[in-house]
Amino acid sequence: MNNLLTNESIRLHADNLKITYIIGGNRIEALKGVSFEVKTGEFIAITGTSGSGKSTLMHLLGCLDVPTSGDYFIDGENVATMNRDELAAIRNQKIGFIFQKFHLLPDLNAIDNVALPQLYAEKPEVEAQKKAIQALESVQLGSRIDHFPFQLSGGQQQRVAIARSLINDPTLLLADEPTGNLDSETGEAIMKIFKKLNKEKQTTIIIVTHEPEIAEQADRIIDLRDGLIKSDTKISTLLSIV
Repeated sequence: MNNLLTNESIRLHADNLKITYIIGGNRIEALKGVSFEVKTGEFIAITGTSGSGKSTLMHLLGCLDVPTSGDYFIDGENVATMNRDELAAIRNQKIGFIFQKFHLLPDLNAIDNVALPQLYAEKPEVEAQKKAIQALESVQLGSRIDHFPFQLSGGQQQRVAIARSLINDPTLLLADEPTGNLDSETGEAIMKIFKKLNKEKQTTIIIVTHEPEIAEQADRIIDLRDGLIKSDTKISTLLSIV
């Protein structure tokens, strides 16, 4: 049952996703039955208090974990039933990741940090470097390709991380608190990059954030509470209420 969904407008479909962990003999229900759809080209923010299940859900959406029960489709394929190698292939082919901590390798300059996913995909080094330069230029860092992380500001390091996430041309971009370590002005600049990608390339973007002003820049907000969806609201609906 790996190809039940064929509607091309639906990028993601989560059906009653549950995750249960056993920690120290205690049973913890991190997700208690989460269901929603994401259309191609949507920009979604996931919000919620600490412990609400945001990070657990993001790990599932990014194929870094599998549910205890439930189904999860990406472009019609049920990834909830895939093995580790199949999940790794989906991550490499379709998904770009951006984290609050930039996860740049300190001994590599910007271009080499960005090129890494291409090298992992066994692309020729010349091709990887060419794509890395293009990705860095797309985030206005074409003049910093030879700089090492310690030579870059926090905002510039996050841009390098964004460029790295884009180099394999993902159809889905996942960002976990991407502005959390940045000042408000730099965070706004990062959000402008996301919105440009979403508008110009129709990249489907999902961000986890605890900042209301960041969430409100998405098209839709999914708010989690205690492992369940408390609300799923389009920004246009919120604006009409206000």
